[in-house]
Amino acid sequence: MRIYRGGVGMAAWLFHRITGLAILSFLLLHIVDIFLICWGPAHFNKLLVLYTALPFRVGEVFLFAAVLFHALNGVRIILIDFQPALTERQEVLFWMEVGAFVVLFIPVAILMLGPLSTGRG
Repeated sequence: MRIYRGGVGMAAWLFHRITGLAILSFLLLHIVDIFLICWGPAHFNKLLVLYTALPFRVGEVFLFAAVLFHALNGVRIILIDFQPALTERQEVLFWMEVGAFVVLFIPVAILMLGPLSTGRG
């Protein structure tokens, strides 16, 4: 009998839930901000100005990180579901996922934050 002791599987599970909630929160905020158009373009435009502020621009990078991790972890879960033997190799799959995350995230984050350093953001 195996005793569950956490590890990378638990970390992946926890991060998957956290990123899922973060994405859901963004989706709800997005629905609300689009709904503001019902009160006229002035209200909507005020919100758009707020979205160009530094905290929101950095928040977009975190949103991208959440979506990317959630997607890659979802692929890992699908692989394990379709190939149950991979359950024994889930730690290797997790570290492959982390590697893919870093390789994909860093260049995109640089591109997203680049305009902020030049003042064009």
